[in-house]
Amino acid sequence: MSSVQRRVQEVIDGMVASGDERGVQVAVYQGGRLVVDAVAGVADPGSGRLVESGTPFYTYSMVKGAAATLAHIVGGRGLFGPDTFVAELWPEFGVRGKEKVTVRHVLNHTAGVPGIPLDTRVEDLCDWDTMCAAIADAELWWEPGTKVGYHAYTFGYIIGEILRRATGKPISQLLREEIGVPLGIADEIYFGMPVEQHARLAQLEDAPAPAGGQAGGALDVDPDLPMFRSAPMAAFPTAALGNRTDILAADIPAGGKTTARAMARMYAALLGEVDGVRLIGSEQLDAATAPSSSGTDEIFGVPSTWGLGYAIGGLTGELTEAGRAVFGVGGAGGTFAYGDRARGIGFALAKNRLTDDFASSQKVMDVVEEELG
Repeated sequence: MSSVQRRVQEVIDGMVASGDERGVQVAVYQGGRLVVDAVAGVADPGSGRLVESGTPFYTYSMVKGAAATLAHIVGGRGLFGPDTFVAELWPEFGVRGKEKVTVRHVLNHTAGVPGIPLDTRVEDLCDWDTMCAAIADAELWWEPGTKVGYHAYTFGYIIGEILRRATGKPISQLLREEIGVPLGIADEIYFGMPVEQHARLAQLEDAPAPAGGQAGGALDVDPDLPMFRSAPMAAFPTAALGNRTDILAADIPAGGKTTARAMARMYAALLGEVDGVRLIGSEQLDAATAPSSSGTDEIFGVPSTWGLGYAIGGLTGELTEAGRAVFGVGGAGGTFAYGDRARGIGFALAKNRLTDDFASSQKVMDVVEEELG
């Protein structure tokens, strides 16, 4: 057992033993080779089923990185570019001031369409046409390109509809054809997951509430923030929402169902070849991971920097030379996946206890970077 594998295993075993986490997966690639494949804990407390490397987890937002990657793969074939107006591909979108929203604006979270209607039902989230019609009819929150604000749900639907209009294929089919099959992970990464596969999933649970607080799920934030106008409370990330059969089966590319191994392998295949497969070229990766928008996030009220579909700077958001090399997406509940161009690392951590911070991801990342840096 390598030093990095041993240390990561010790850390996640400790998280489970302490009760901080229920079930955890960590995968790390370096130089196109899997160097960490570690699991700990229980996938389903009801049955006692243990986490395995091939156990998929529903991870809020983390799989946005795969939606962004699909945009770069398909866009790289000339079907659209970063400065293509979304309305050129999706004419219905080009109303209420959204005529000048570009693919770049969507990818770097400056499009000005961060919210879904507050009367959206959970069932509506599962209906692609209903959600796309609502987003197409939405009014701008700000002039495209002038402010940055996290597009929690709308990012996935808009990217997915751009891809569907450009290729004629739904985003789940593209995920399988362009990422899943080439990388040998088609049974480990999904947007909409077939119902017959749901028994493989880890069961989500909310972290216990701290004294005087609320249970985990959404991050611990100011209740007056605009994020609470961006979606109804029923659509906010909780274990109950993420365990629903209809949510799991639907294409909702704001998140996805994946193993840590699949996400780490995808980031590794962005950085270079993995078993002969590279997803995009180095020049395209340069453009995708260069800072494209930055400022105080209009939704969360925190500093943020985005490339084209990937947050830049890791969990700390530091834009040092080392920080600029890190690109990825984390999710409510505490999961995170990224590529590190300086170290040649593809990393992912998935877990089934929804916490209100990224402490577990950061702790494991620190060990990996110490060992492999």
